[in-house]
Amino acid sequence: MPQDGDIVFFESTSRQSPIIKLAQHSKWTHCGIVFHIGEKAYVYEAVEPVSYTPLKDWIARGKNGVYCAKRLESPLSASTIEKMKAVGIKYKGKHYDTLFQWSDNKMYCSELVWKIYSQGADIELCPPEQFSDFPISNPVVKKLIKERYGDKFDPSEQVVSPNALYKSRLLKEVRYSEL
Repeated sequence: MPQDGDIVFFESTSRQSPIIKLAQHSKWTHCGIVFHIGEKAYVYEAVEPVSYTPLKDWIARGKNGVYCAKRLESPLSASTIEKMKAVGIKYKGKHYDTLFQWSDNKMYCSELVWKIYSQGADIELCPPEQFSDFPISNPVVKKLIKERYGDKFDPSEQVVSPNALYKSRLLKEVRYSEL
């Protein structure tokens, strides 16, 4: 059964997904955080724009409907969940950040999840990395960087990947038997 605060991952079918997959060495290229509105489970995610998507619709959008769900080893309190939701609301409607920058002006998926946990639950799921920690010299990755950034690419930009969240030692995999 989905719980508030669960983090869900899938392989996106977006144009940038193969490059993200290559850069982070993982099939999980998109993620979001589960929150209930009433009795219904939604995924709060950074798409265009940051918004809630019904969990079933979110799963169907992933490649072949395959997904993974993870949650903290220790349960979150109701007050922490409420604080996380409140933190998340300040990002609602923000545009998707195709440059994967660490500012709050725009959001990408794993940044949104990381910041909601950090600011709402005082939990850093993983240490942020820098672009230079990824294989940015790969010709395919270099081409995308040149297309998106021109000459304004900063390899020291802080970044959190879906794979870094997925590999967090604070999380355990869970299975949803009912949706």
